[in-house]
Amino acid sequence: MDIIRSRQNPVVKHLIKLAEQRRERHTSQQTLLVGTHLAAAARDAGWPLQRLFVREGSEQRAEIARLLAAQFAPATVLAVELFDAIEQLPSTTGLLALTGIPEPPALRTDGCCLLLDGVQDPGNIGSILRTAAAARVDQVWLALGAADAWSPKVLRAAMGAHFVVPVIERVDPQPALAAFIGRVAITTLAQASDLYETDLRGDLVLAMGSEGAGVSDAVFQRADVRLRIPMHPGVESLNVGAATAVCLYERVRQLRPG
Repeated sequence: MDIIRSRQNPVVKHLIKLAEQRRERHTSQQTLLVGTHLAAAARDAGWPLQRLFVREGSEQRAEIARLLAAQFAPATVLAVELFDAIEQLPSTTGLLALTGIPEPPALRTDGCCLLLDGVQDPGNIGSILRTAAAARVDQVWLALGAADAWSPKVLRAAMGAHFVVPVIERVDPQPALAAFIGRVAITTLAQASDLYETDLRGDLVLAMGSEGAGVSDAVFQRADVRLRIPMHPGVESLNVGAATAVCLYERVRQLRPG
């Protein structure tokens, strides 16, 4: 394998920018998958990887050696200090994978869609995407102002969900919801029905907002269903990731036969 040792190498400069800058990711339509788990998940999903980058000295680690032996993408070794400058983790994974960001599909007008309206924390976005994939959501929409769905932090937290559920960024909620043929549900305390007493079957957009502000006024006004998650007295709210999981899995429960 080739070895890169210079920080002035254009490949290294590009990789550092991909790790740090949303603009670089979206201009190049590329991003980085950090670690063997994500690379293997991409391979198993048939997701094309453009190149693997291995931390010098990690080539013989069992999980990395297996990926290299499969030869599903060309590989390059990076000097330790270069790899660590790109990865930016306290404990190295030893492997990075360069992959393309796909063109998003058209917004669905039916099915089960999840709208994230103002959710900015990368960890929350990633955790929610993981839940959405597990709950068989058809599409996830990120409104303007949400965290970058294709940042390495979100990709790590999502644990391969990007390869399962379509993610569409920079969605304008008003026309998207106007075109949707089903209902729009939000979580709120105002004039809301109990989550466990509300029919969530059929075509549905579940819109979740930031923990502080909730959904935007435009989404709030469009809501057909206002949901209240029952909580112990004295507890005001749940983390947005936890609240999303509770709502999605109540729908999963309702859709189970029998």
